[in-house]
Amino acid sequence: MNSQKIHVYFVPGLAAGKEIFRNIKLPEDTFQIHILEWLLPENKEKMSSYAQRMAAKIHHKNPVLIGVSFGGVVAQEMSKFLKCDKLIIISSVKKRTELPKRLRIASKTGLYKLVPTRLVLSTDDLTKYAVGPRSKKRLGLYNDYLHVRDKDYLDWAIKNMVCWKRREVLPGISHIHGDSDIVFPLKNIEDCAIIKGGTHVMILNKGKEVSEKIVDIIQEK
Repeated sequence: MNSQKIHVYFVPGLAAGKEIFRNIKLPEDTFQIHILEWLLPENKEKMSSYAQRMAAKIHHKNPVLIGVSFGGVVAQEMSKFLKCDKLIIISSVKKRTELPKRLRIASKTGLYKLVPTRLVLSTDDLTKYAVGPRSKKRLGLYNDYLHVRDKDYLDWAIKNMVCWKRREVLPGISHIHGDSDIVFPLKNIEDCAIIKGGTHVMILNKGKEVSEKIVDIIQEK
């Protein structure tokens, strides 16, 4: 019976662990969920190499691959090394022009290098870099799930998010986005399924709606 299930692999957001998917519920008789954990990048590792190593952690043919935020960027790069039945991103971007202007400027000026990752490894400030400014309640909620505090990983992830070069949208990709996401504002996003009231952390606080969208997309012919 298990071999007949649809295998769904999730890639979490920047610095996040598997706990961010606790509110994602897919019918257990149809879907088998697998949650990938971040690898530590090798010295000066390029995104393509890192994505290939992450893709090697997928052990089923024709999986559904889903990435959240920076995990959506990595999932798109992973898909080059896989034959995915579906590729879905949540609260993420499909190409460079969907990034907010401030991040595109930061990549050109190198301002992203000034993010003090060494100083935020053990403080709540990391949350602000991962999900943007929020109320203390929401920051605290997401901070509970940010477990990857390795400086090399954080430096690498921030650089690769800000400096991502993709210009063309991958064929067949599906995108779920919140209309209240201020990290990646909806005004910059093209062709997506919209979650009303969804913020950048809607994977946590709108799990039911996100889960329903995921199922709808997977079951589309």
